[in-house]
Amino acid sequence: MTTTTTIENFPGFPNGVDGTELMMKLREQAVNVGADVRSGFVKSIDLSQRPFVATLDGGEAIEADTVIVATGASAKYLGLADEKKYAGQGVSACATCDGFFYRKKVVAVVGGGDTACEEAHYLSNLASKVYMIVRKDYLRASAAMQQRVMEKDNIEILFNTNTLGLFGENGVEGAHLIKYKGTDKEETLDIAIDGFFLAIGHQPNTAFLGGQLALDDQGYIVTDKVTTATSVEGVFAAGDVADPRYRQAVAAAGTGCRAALDVEKFLAAQ
Repeated sequence: MTTTTTIENFPGFPNGVDGTELMMKLREQAVNVGADVRSGFVKSIDLSQRPFVATLDGGEAIEADTVIVATGASAKYLGLADEKKYAGQGVSACATCDGFFYRKKVVAVVGGGDTACEEAHYLSNLASKVYMIVRKDYLRASAAMQQRVMEKDNIEILFNTNTLGLFGENGVEGAHLIKYKGTDKEETLDIAIDGFFLAIGHQPNTAFLGGQLALDDQGYIVTDKVTTATSVEGVFAAGDVADPRYRQAVAAAGTGCRAALDVEKFLAAQ
């Protein structure tokens, strides 16, 4: 939420709210009702016995009878310096979050899978034109998703294309592309765009768990579906670290509430 500018789809903010401001308000609210907030990165955690012990990067050890893992999922980026340069100024990894700001504008979506097609289709209902930048000469998405994209007149698919960089004075104004990279047909071109959306997947932030919790084939924490309980008794998961489908702030906040209630019932039963 802090990697975008204005969030316009979180309940209670009819005119939108700055991502960092919202996070600070949530933090302040938690502190006001007694939460002990520590700053640091969890370097490792021992879930083999209770109390569990989390070790921070500064060496501090924190014991807990229960743990809620809510470390989220990080969007995958191409690794271009311009992605950081224009973060919040035209570069986004969530069309549903930021698409509203590109009404009647031109945008590009990077990726060729189901997520990329979904994002491109969603944006096509807002933007005047959508480019899909696809590295391969085909789409990896399901036949149904491919058809939805192909049927949209304002979506143009650029196959065999990679992004070299972005340009613009006060935000993204265009992208430098290369087609047929490494072949005798190689050529470079620029396209004028207002927004650049990454849709090449997310990586759940679970490495610090050291394989102690059951994960699905994408690396997301597996819960029992009815509750937020994980494969280890006393450990719960909330938000995008256990949600490969919705990835929305309001949905994550809802699972945070569920996890807190699950913890309360668990401790009461103990």
